[in-house]
Amino acid sequence: MANELEKQNAAAAAMEFVEDGMTIGLGTGSTAKYFVEMLAEEIADGLVVRCIETSEQTRRQAESLGIPLIPSEQVERIHLTVDGADEVDEHGFLIKGGGAALLREKIIANASDHMVVIADPSKQVDRLGKFPLPVEVTPFGYTITAKKVYDALCSSGIDRPRVELRAQPGGRLVVTDGGNYILDCHCLKIPDAESLAARLSGVPGVVEHGLFIGIARTVIIGNESGATVFEF
Repeated sequence: MANELEKQNAAAAAMEFVEDGMTIGLGTGSTAKYFVEMLAEEIADGLVVRCIETSEQTRRQAESLGIPLIPSEQVERIHLTVDGADEVDEHGFLIKGGGAALLREKIIANASDHMVVIADPSKQVDRLGKFPLPVEVTPFGYTITAKKVYDALCSSGIDRPRVELRAQPGGRLVVTDGGNYILDCHCLKIPDAESLAARLSGVPGVVEHGLFIGIARTVIIGNESGATVFEF
């Protein structure tokens, strides 16, 4: 499928940023998994790096491929993080969290010297918001928090947003690796992502939100023949 080839080409282009001796953050998702696979091949050929995962899913993949992982409490510096995105706009702003790993993803990305985002062309948008914005919240008082999140969306100029608690097929609530719930905020378009990010960060009960503002330095969009690299 062309879509999978686009993801693979984006991941391959990200490998150009990898250097011997780095500590590397490993992202989560359908595109990031290709990078993890490619990195494992280079490690098998003699590349020396240490890695830190952004989710239990990625940890399992990395361990199965023989990638050396270090505990987060032992990390002194993260040179590079490579991760995917659910949406990316022309400013390099992102929506992430479709895989419910946004908290760990943001902790690792924000602590990195260089965040590289890899994606296929379907993730490029003129304005963020078509993909539902994930907001991670504490289970305690989540209905109260959801109302405050709704108010923050409205105050940021979003017309008639819809806030839904994420559930698995069958109705069981999604619980993140950190033991929290996910609110999916259907916005259609976000007029001012920076303003909304600040408002959501100020809501008690919000652990983290999926707006990654000013964190990505490089965005790589794969295509059928290669990839296009954008620097911010």
